[in-house]
Amino acid sequence: MGSKRESHSISVEAMEGKKNASEGKKRLKKQRREDAEVLGRDNEGKEGGDGIAVAQKSDMEKKKKRKQMDKERHRIKSAETKELVPKKVTGPSDQVPALQPSSKSVQGFHIDIFRDLSSVEVSARESAVEALVKELQKVQEAYEKSGGTVYEGNSQLEAEKDEGLKSCAPSLRYALRRLIRGVSSSRECARQGFALGLTAVLGTIQCINTDSILELIDNLLEVSSSMKGQEARDCLLGRLFAYGALARSGRVAHDWSLNNKTSTIKEFIRVVISLADKKSYLREPAVSIILELADTLPVDAVTAHVLEAPVLADWFDKAISNENPDALYLALKLREKASVDNKIFCKLLPSPFTPSNLFTPDCLSSLVPCLKETTFCQPRMHSVWPVLVNILFSDVSLQKDGAACSDSTQALKKCRKLSSTEKNLSKRLDYFCSLVIDGSLLMSSHDRKHLAFDILLLLLPRLPASCSKAILSYKLIQCLMDILSTKDSWLYKAAQYFLQELSKWAERDVDRLVAVIIALQQHSFGRFDCITHTHMVKDLVSKINSASGCMLFVQSLMSLFIDENGLPDKGSAQATIESSEMITLDDSSYTDSSGNPDILRSWIVDSLPRVFKYLTLELEEKLHIQREILKFLTVQGLFTASLGREVTSFELQEKLKWPKTDSSGNVRKICFQQLQLILADAEKSMGTKSESDMFRTDDLGSYFMHFLDTLCNIPSVSLFRSLSKEDEEAFKKLQSMESRLLKMEEREIDGSKVYTMRFLLIQLLLQVLLKPGEFSETASELVICCKKAFVTLTDLDSNDEEDDDDTGSPAFMDVLVDTLLSLLPQSSAPLVFSIEQVFKFFCDQITESGLVSMLRVVKKDLKPSRHRSVTDEEEIDDDDEDDFLGIEESEDVDQAGDSDGDQSESSSEDEDAGESADQEVAANVIGAPLGSDDSDGGMDDEEMFRMDSYLAQIFKDRKNAAGSDTAQSQLVLFKLRVLSLLEIFLHKNAGNPLVLVAYPYLVKTFVNAYATEGSEQLGQRIAGILQKKLFKSKDYPKGDGVQSSLLETQLEKSLRLSSRSRQKVVSILAQNSSFWILKILHGNFSRKELPRVPDMLQSLLDDYFNNKKSRLKSGFIKEIFRRYPWTGHRLFSFLLEKCTSTKSEYRMTEALALIESILKTWVSGKTHVDEDAPGGLQFLRENLLPLCSLMQQLLSKPMSKGSRRSDVRRFFISALQAIARSKLGEAFCKALRPDAYAACESYLGDKFRPLLKFDDGVSEKNVHREEKKSC
Repeated sequence: MGSKRESHSISVEAMEGKKNASEGKKRLKKQRREDAEVLGRDNEGKEGGDGIAVAQKSDMEKKKKRKQMDKERHRIKSAETKELVPKKVTGPSDQVPALQPSSKSVQGFHIDIFRDLSSVEVSARESAVEALVKELQKVQEAYEKSGGTVYEGNSQLEAEKDEGLKSCAPSLRYALRRLIRGVSSSRECARQGFALGLTAVLGTIQCINTDSILELIDNLLEVSSSMKGQEARDCLLGRLFAYGALARSGRVAHDWSLNNKTSTIKEFIRVVISLADKKSYLREPAVSIILELADTLPVDAVTAHVLEAPVLADWFDKAISNENPDALYLALKLREKASVDNKIFCKLLPSPFTPSNLFTPDCLSSLVPCLKETTFCQPRMHSVWPVLVNILFSDVSLQKDGAACSDSTQALKKCRKLSSTEKNLSKRLDYFCSLVIDGSLLMSSHDRKHLAFDILLLLLPRLPASCSKAILSYKLIQCLMDILSTKDSWLYKAAQYFLQELSKWAERDVDRLVAVIIALQQHSFGRFDCITHTHMVKDLVSKINSASGCMLFVQSLMSLFIDENGLPDKGSAQATIESSEMITLDDSSYTDSSGNPDILRSWIVDSLPRVFKYLTLELEEKLHIQREILKFLTVQGLFTASLGREVTSFELQEKLKWPKTDSSGNVRKICFQQLQLILADAEKSMGTKSESDMFRTDDLGSYFMHFLDTLCNIPSVSLFRSLSKEDEEAFKKLQSMESRLLKMEEREIDGSKVYTMRFLLIQLLLQVLLKPGEFSETASELVICCKKAFVTLTDLDSNDEEDDDDTGSPAFMDVLVDTLLSLLPQSSAPLVFSIEQVFKFFCDQITESGLVSMLRVVKKDLKPSRHRSVTDEEEIDDDDEDDFLGIEESEDVDQAGDSDGDQSESSSEDEDAGESADQEVAANVIGAPLGSDDSDGGMDDEEMFRMDSYLAQIFKDRKNAAGSDTAQSQLVLFKLRVLSLLEIFLHKNAGNPLVLVAYPYLVKTFVNAYATEGSEQLGQRIAGILQKKLFKSKDYPKGDGVQSSLLETQLEKSLRLSSRSRQKVVSILAQNSSFWILKILHGNFSRKELPRVPDMLQSLLDDYFNNKKSRLKSGFIKEIFRRYPWTGHRLFSFLLEKCTSTKSEYRMTEALALIESILKTWVSGKTHVDEDAPGGLQFLRENLLPLCSLMQQLLSKPMSKGSRRSDVRRFFISALQAIARSKLGEAFCKALRPDAYAACESYLGDKFRPLLKFDDGVSEKNVHREEKKSC
């Protein structure tokens, strides 16, 4: 009975819930009608401004009432849910089912399953879809078995509607409507989950009618005019997801398989295209839905149904006018699917359709408007671009990364002979990049430039190296330079990323690497790194790590130099220079205001020798590449063709080519410089090899001379400038002498000397060609030196005009030194290196006069010479040698001021001379005399403006030359080069007495350098040479050439400089030089022969104790006492006297420290008994009484400061230790007064007796006895 009552109550409650729900729905409908009538009446009764206010008010009321209706609807749904859930009953029987209107048991449908469809977790959504499909299948099966009469507990979830789904169970109908509405929800992942559920249900349950689903989607997700903003967007996206679910479910393809004349496909295409036309952001996903449908259909269905859809034909026809890239994307994919040319594509795609026909200028020009509109979906790339790239590379296989050419010949053949496929691809790429990338995207907005970078990155992985020139165009490089020149630009990071990916792509293959480097520098005129503030080109060049890659790079640079078509025109060059005129260039040699190709050519020539910087090659490989570079530089820098631009040499068996436009003088100058660098590098590298490898007949120097001689003998080839008679004679002499030296080298006679001299002749020959009229005389002198240096030359010219008589001629080494010195001032760095190498092998033969000639250059200063005669100059030089350190007794005179005055006077004279020269040049330009009263010289306004610009250029050149080309800077450079030669001499001849000749000159120049402003570099260089080559060298001058009197004089001046110099660096060098001179004196002479050394030290210390201006450091004297203890022994009594007589506690403390250092050397046992004077025992015994007197004085008058008292205590301990070691304890006790003895004992405490030790037999009783006697 209880169970019956309970079931009856449940059914009553359910019926009441249904009744309340139906009444609620009726109230909602009635309220909507009333609201509509009220709003209509309100709108009709309002006009003007009141109408606007009422309209705004009505909108607010609509929103409020809509919220109320949503709340009511939610309440009704919750009531329906509650009434369908059965209540649990507790009782004696088991749980009772909720409703049992029939005798058949039917599986129920749980709506809670929809909650998990919007879960963030993918696994939860998939599980919910599986459960949903299983339950709906069971419900539908049960519904079909019962013939549609089975009662479901949730069959009345929604009102019955005629939706064409009568064959579906009510739960299935409800689930379909719920899933369609769910795809429009923006809550969490509702769209994904409900779309997945709809796809699974439509694909699994076959009784669902496709047309009914399309109608249901249109009804449930209709966008009304009242919807705005997010609500309308949700409905549109919901329809999109719903159509996508239908396409992916395979339902449409299944219907076509059952009936190939169905209209469902065309209807589906119509509704999807109509949806795509509503919003631009819906077009691409709508096209993807159509393509997914086409993928599920066979080709016949696509041709008969998809392509025959009327709306699709209209869409394609208007694609270009509407600038619709999605229509193009759809046409390309459908045409690929159908594989036939259809008339529907006639206005969009070429017919017949081939990659070559698609990538033609006409077709691409028509498609450009569509392609430009693909930027709306950034930062994502539109789907049409991968399709176009696939078509572009349709006949090219995908390259494997890292497939680099292993052989240079293969790489060259690959570059020269392209296959037909690569030719067609290159042609298509040229059209595509020039029209689409360069012509439309790079010339447009920032978004389209960004799109261009993305497209190029899409092309890179499949791009052959031979076609890289097409994408790395002039406009692309200019765009990158414009963006990267300023960090604040909007596309800076995008351009950086593009360069990074381009670099990664290029590094995988040497052909790509070379192509990218050439393109970057070609279109930036050799200044890509400079303008973009990056190291892109430098890093890419460093990645060339093989001989084949290096050779490929070199030949590409040569081809770019000669090929006029590869060089940018003057207009583009001028535009580049104007766009980057505010950018500071690292290398001013490449700057050319005219914008001609010489800027790029200069970079090419400068880059050729640099390819070896990051390479480690075998000697043969490097020599082969160097020969190719050397031939190219020789042809382009030294020679020109008189007939045409191509000459064939049968002797060399190769063609010599020149560019159509002659290279400028600046380019030829750089060719000369690089030639010299290559020869110097060859000399260095060969110098590091063994003797057998070093002296080879096929070295780079001999190869260059042979190649030069061959070119000179070709009639149609001539030097780029005609030589004067003197230069031509010097040129021939150098050639002849080099060939003779080469023969000597082949016979292995004086190999090293001959080798270095031969390279010096080659370098000098280039200088003769580069600077006519400057080196001809020096070249003749060097040839004479070679004849005198190598007496084994058997084929000397007997018919020379020179007189070979050596009577009265100077020494060979003096002539060689003068010749080398004459070459140094204006020589290039490679020539200076050759000079140093020659001097290195001949410096052992140098004479004192030759050495003095070099030292006079180092010592020379710029002084006015017009007021001084030759005799005066010699007298001044003699005075300088007498007092080479320039130290005077009086320091009140400011010598630096006088020297500054001289310098300022000379500089003002130089300025006056420069101004007069400028005025003279200006007068020549103007055409008026300098002293003319007419200020304008009769010029009109135009001539005056030209004159102003000319004068501005003159002043600008003078300003730029002020820091680099002045006479003072040139002299400093000359001195530095001579110092390098002196360093070589000192390094090899540190024990030669001639070193003592060089020493005073170097010290004098060092002191003057720090006394003159702007000469610190020279002073630092001299200090380094003195420290490394003399002071720290283990060897020092020895022999009969060492004179003690001169050394003692120099020692005296060094000691005085160390005590009076105000500059720390000068003082330190003076101290080191004093140590060095003492080492030479101590190593060459006995102590009896050096009586002046202690006297000089005593004079120095006397000045230290008596003169407050002395800057002597006591540590310096202590170090002398430590190294040479005998000097301290001689000065012991002097220091005791100074301690006793001085009144300054500071000076007394310093003197005590010096005495302590002397005593420590005796106590430590580092000294020995003086062999020429009394021993340590004797010098202590003689000075014992003064020592005791000093100790008594210190005990009677203690120091005022604690630190000084500590110094006194250390002195007492050292003195007692020395007395104990000398066994003078008894004498010390006798010499010390009893009161002083007691005071000393109390002062030192327990340490007194252990220090004294009483080792001389004096007992404590004897000491007390002596004390009583004294009392």
